[in-house]
Amino acid sequence: MRERRNAVPGDAVCHPVFARFYARFSVAADTGAGVAAHRAELLSGLSGRVVEIGAGNGLNFAHFPSAVSEVVAIEPEPALRALARGAAARSEVPVDVVPGLAEALPLKSEAFDGAVCSLVLCSVRDVGRALGEVMRVLRPGGELRFFEHCRAGTRGLAAVQRAVDRTVWPLLFGGCHTARDPVAEIGSAGFVLGVHRRLRVPERGIAVPTSPCVLGVARRPFPGAEARAGEAEPGGGA
Repeated sequence: MRERRNAVPGDAVCHPVFARFYARFSVAADTGAGVAAHRAELLSGLSGRVVEIGAGNGLNFAHFPSAVSEVVAIEPEPALRALARGAAARSEVPVDVVPGLAEALPLKSEAFDGAVCSLVLCSVRDVGRALGEVMRVLRPGGELRFFEHCRAGTRGLAAVQRAVDRTVWPLLFGGCHTARDPVAEIGSAGFVLGVHRRLRVPERGIAVPTSPCVLGVARRPFPGAEARAGEAEPGGGA
């Protein structure tokens, strides 16, 4: 079911130091910061064939429901991809981990019922192009589930985000930009926004640039359908 399109080397993204840090930090965040519960909420109700963009070390795999028939997990970073393959071997649903970039998915058009972007749009080089690729591989009516860092709702933390994004943060954290607006980007890419809510990770304690997050769903519209945006009451501020 794969199709090489706009071919880009699978190891074009290589952050070995960050990969080692992320592999440890992400596991700790799942338990200590409540991220595992957000992963479960993100993936609940998915079914059929699903593509995950930027699978990292595969922490989402344990949360895919049994109605998912197959997951194709795209991960460009070699060290994280190796860890994801280990997680795939332990998954209760079939998971195929493959190299590739979000901006040039090595997949056929309209081949998936669902797509997952989990803490990845902050680090892709071209968000619009990446979302265009997600739109391409989803069937009309297919769901995009997203759990992403987002711009803070408070002036002080938003200023901190802008400052760190211009300086050290992307260099230290694998290209991550904390002040992006994924909801606006998803809407601009042509998706129909569904229920989504802002949240804070962790829920309590000192806020850091990556604390403001948004979790929700969007759909690829059917041909001729008009996009309408809707937002649930925020689940938390930052």
